[in-house]
Amino acid sequence: MLKVFIRVIELLPGISVMTAMLFAAFYSGGGGKGVLHWGCFAGTAAALLLAVLRRTTALINLGVWGAWTMAFAFLAEILFMALFWTKKAPGADPGGAGTRVFNRTAAALCGALLFYALPPVFLIPPDFLLAGMSFFNTEFLFKCAGYAAGLLVVFITALAFFKIASGVSRTLLGLFISILITITALEQLTAIIRLLFARRVIPMNRQLFRIIILAVNNEIVFLLTQIAVSAVLVVVCFANSARGKPPSGGERRAGSPPSASAGEPNPAERRKEKAARRNRRRWCVTAAAGCAAAILSLTALKTISERAVELSPAEAMTISGGEIIIPASQVEDGHLHRFAFMAEDGTEVRFIVVKKSAASYGVGLDACDICGATGYYERKDGIVCRLCDVVMNKSTIGFKGGCNPVPLAYTMREGSMIIKVDDLENEKKRFQ
Repeated sequence: MLKVFIRVIELLPGISVMTAMLFAAFYSGGGGKGVLHWGCFAGTAAALLLAVLRRTTALINLGVWGAWTMAFAFLAEILFMALFWTKKAPGADPGGAGTRVFNRTAAALCGALLFYALPPVFLIPPDFLLAGMSFFNTEFLFKCAGYAAGLLVVFITALAFFKIASGVSRTLLGLFISILITITALEQLTAIIRLLFARRVIPMNRQLFRIIILAVNNEIVFLLTQIAVSAVLVVVCFANSARGKPPSGGERRAGSPPSASAGEPNPAERRKEKAARRNRRRWCVTAAAGCAAAILSLTALKTISERAVELSPAEAMTISGGEIIIPASQVEDGHLHRFAFMAEDGTEVRFIVVKKSAASYGVGLDACDICGATGYYERKDGIVCRLCDVVMNKSTIGFKGGCNPVPLAYTMREGSMIIKVDDLENEKKRFQ
């Protein structure tokens, strides 16, 4: 549950907050909202289609698609900022060619960002339910709860930022949008250059390569910086609301009634303004809580969730005449039993044994085709991969597929399990 929650938080907050601010800019400007909606819809639908094709076919390489999407988004970001700072306001001169270009650029930017960010999010739930597992399995329900909680936190935080950003001046909002876009563009640029290095499209430059490696090894810093910048906007808006300043830095919002020009202010208008300030402060607190939840998830909770689980020690076994002999009574309790065989070249080859029923055992290497030799451990009634936290039903151990242990042949003879040494020698490369 915790890992799924953190994964959603890793993928979405930066994009969702930036999209919320873009919507705020257009809603307060009074124009271009429809095309922005279409851009988001198109990006989300394309991302869902891409995730389905990736899951059901072998035609989709997310790395390639992601690179092209990043390149497109990078160009859209540069064009958007150039147009934003040369226009009076989103929606100004709605019939002009410049406004139409600006609106379509913003829609393309939102669509590209969602198309890039959402496929990995859509691909998370299909891994919750493995073969042989019930929909009412506790592990499945916990992961669904973590996924839903992550989406809920992201949605509420984005809504809070939309509410508070809708009430600030265009200049202040544009400044924060530009900073967030710049951080995103820098992250995308490092990823694009890394891909061009890998494809040998551009020659290797040692100094530039060091910068790219530094950026890749500290990718989380980009997201934390975006969250920190967003938190500054929250602080500014909260301080203005506490002092009673109008939301747009002194400018009266379009359509709002004027204050009394003489004498005492209208009591109804005063109560209305107090309620509006109180509402803005509440949204500021909500946005701040969302930022705090994201930072906590990406730091302390992530450290806890990635803490390595210690594998249980290898148990005793007998090797005789090219065979490994394990008494059936040693593995009768239905729990995971780990064994280790030392190959001729000194490689330790581990394997596990689990009794599945009265007449069958699950026997496999302590490694899988996906995660390698990271090992498995037992948690409640399931066998868990230590690397990806996928839970295997005990009844599937001994069968190929997914993150299941690589099957290992065995026979039963005179109350003992027999495993051939040659079979383990042939698999030693997995543990090197």
